[in-house]
Amino acid sequence: MTTHFITAEIDLQETPADLLEVIETELKKQGEPLRWAVTSVDVEEQKATVEAVVTTVKS
Repeated sequence: MTTHFITAEIDLQETPADLLEVIETELKKQGEPLRWAVTSVDVEEQKATVEAVVTTVKS
C-alpha cells in the first residue's frame, strides 16, 4: 500500500451535500481517501481546490 498527496479541482455544486458527494467520488478515482480539505475557492470560476492524501494498493 502506498500513499499519495493529490490536488483536485472540483466544480461547485448547488448544495453542500452534493459537493461532498462529488469530492468523494473524484478522490476515489485516485485511491482511498485518508483525509482531504478544501484549500481554496474561486468564486468567479465556481471551482474549489481540494488537497487530499489517498492510499493505493500496489499490484
